[in-house]
Amino acid sequence: MRRLNKAGYAAYPVGGCVRDLLLRRRIGDWDLTTNARPEQVAALFAKVIPTGIEHGTVTVLEAGRAIEVTTYRGEVGYSDGRRPDKVIFLDSLEEDLKRRDFTINAMALDLDHARVVDPYGGRDDLKKKCIRAVGQASHRFAEDGLRPMRALRFATVLDFEIIPETFSAIGPAIEVFRKVAAERVRVELLKILESKHAARGIELLRSSGLLAEILPELLLGLGHAQNRFHPHDIYQHGLHALEKARGDAVLKLAVLLHDVGKPECAAGPEGEHTFYGHEQASARLAESIMKRLRFSKADRERVIGLISHHMFHYEPDWTDGAVRRLVCRVGRERLGDLWEMRQADARGRGPGLRAALANLRALRGRIDLVLEKDSAMKITDLAIDGAQVMKFLDLAPGPEVGQALDFLLEKVLDEPELNQPLELEKLLRAWRQ
Repeated sequence: MRRLNKAGYAAYPVGGCVRDLLLRRRIGDWDLTTNARPEQVAALFAKVIPTGIEHGTVTVLEAGRAIEVTTYRGEVGYSDGRRPDKVIFLDSLEEDLKRRDFTINAMALDLDHARVVDPYGGRDDLKKKCIRAVGQASHRFAEDGLRPMRALRFATVLDFEIIPETFSAIGPAIEVFRKVAAERVRVELLKILESKHAARGIELLRSSGLLAEILPELLLGLGHAQNRFHPHDIYQHGLHALEKARGDAVLKLAVLLHDVGKPECAAGPEGEHTFYGHEQASARLAESIMKRLRFSKADRERVIGLISHHMFHYEPDWTDGAVRRLVCRVGRERLGDLWEMRQADARGRGPGLRAALANLRALRGRIDLVLEKDSAMKITDLAIDGAQVMKFLDLAPGPEVGQALDFLLEKVLDEPELNQPLELEKLLRAWRQ
């Protein structure tokens, strides 16, 4: 700011950083708005990235920070419902604030005069804890189809209410919302899920009509009764479990989707349904949802693995081999996630909670004892590898090598003392015969 001011330009912190400062929340990013044109900003700093230079934005890298600096601007036309057809550079801060989405994001800090520039009542709305569009909500939502979801995200994260006029404009804007890239929707969904009010956020999505666009599969469980062990329908159980979940947004997504496949697996009389195989159906639907929202492969594998293996009930007569097989299926690195998911599932159900948590604690104790023995839990833990299998059995590379390694792991899971090269070679030769 000082450098821009010294060069004769005005500059103000603007938007979310001002909102969070007034709310005494941790500030993630600082954004500046200025009457300097992008090329004038770039000339003043050593490291500048032209992130959105055609729209007046450059990112200045200074003292280990990335600061977005945007020229005062107006926007004309939104034919694709995502970005302006034309940007007009302005000389007025108030005119720049006029184009922003919500009043609580349409404030700037004037540090020279120790005041908040707030032409649309953002400070009052912060005090009232409400989300209000700048100007006419239908116009703001028509400009950027993601803004309806952003309204719901701010209401969730801040635990604010959306004023009726702004909320009622979301439904008519759904056609514009459909034009938004899946990646942008995913980012907003994850911000909702990482909030401590995530379950309320999902309900806001549902009541606004956006959940049917983002996660329509969830709505199949709405009103779908389960059985005497579940006081909630499938959809409500997912919300209750989400409300109890602790962890990052991707883990919470797994909790939300863990029973999404139940409606297609329901069997038996109404009110006494069974749902055999629902974990696999839920994992399949979760994979489809996450591909649609452009999640990374790593995130997909994490969620699918957790959902696929969330159905188990420990019995004290389990052998150590059975315990090792569970660890092998889930993976050591995901055990913590699985415990959190199972606890959220139990707490979201309600009845039988004490017994469910005791069962989980007993299993964790058994797993800890088994892990202390440093047994082989996956193929790479075996004392021989694929190359040695091919040598022992005179095999060429192919599926039979994998089958042999799977066979060895099954044996070692039951009898860890067999995990020695000579013992494994004996087993291989017997298997081959």
